[in-house]
Amino acid sequence: MKILVPIKRVVDYNVKIRVKADQSGVELANVKMAMNPFDEIAVEEAVRLKEAGKATEIVAVSAGVAQCQETLRTAMAIGADRGILVESDVELQPLAVAKLLKALVDKEQPQLVILGKQAIDDDSNQTGQMLAALLGWPQATFASKVEVGGDGVQVTREIDGGLETLALPLPAVITTDLRLNEPRYATLPNIMKAKKKPLETVKPAELGVDVAPRLTTLKVVEPAARSAGIRVGDVAQLIDKLKNEAKVL
Repeated sequence: MKILVPIKRVVDYNVKIRVKADQSGVELANVKMAMNPFDEIAVEEAVRLKEAGKATEIVAVSAGVAQCQETLRTAMAIGADRGILVESDVELQPLAVAKLLKALVDKEQPQLVILGKQAIDDDSNQTGQMLAALLGWPQATFASKVEVGGDGVQVTREIDGGLETLALPLPAVITTDLRLNEPRYATLPNIMKAKKKPLETVKPAELGVDVAPRLTTLKVVEPAARSAGIRVGDVAQLIDKLKNEAKVL
């Protein structure tokens, strides 16, 4: 079984985000970038499936600027066999990414696509669902447990108030949640080996996909500063303030 793992290069989760002075977006210059944490979980799950003998090849895929090669090398250091970069300087929105992934799925013919449920930069939570719709494949989102057997896969997913278990025929699309696993650290020997693994670069035009943005960002602003809290003398004063100032009662 071949597994395709899409990954995204995002601002490292430890970095404090700063908005550009012209409010056109987030400041990316001289900012540490890393693999999206949910996608890192997807890579780890694919590697575990391969180690369990359920998969034969793992292909990591990313779309974006040339520096995404570094992120793909990280995925290969964790355990992916090869990488594919769809290189583009255009802002790639979820539908465009889903179309690019569909084109690569048609080319690579994987039996399973595992990706993070969302990226921590835009929090769209759309690409996996859009990809499944474009492919006409069954999907399981927010996976907290994945078991592959026979011609199908059983996925336990988190829902409001509990867990839901789905049985899907292959091929299928799965998006990962935080509790699926804990990604391993890439060891130095594996980082060195990853440098020799094949990495293919293609352009969106070669895949026949138009990636022109369909949405325009009008303005990006920081959240309003929170005002300081106050201490009330008694319950009556608290109710008065909630009722007349906060107007929540």
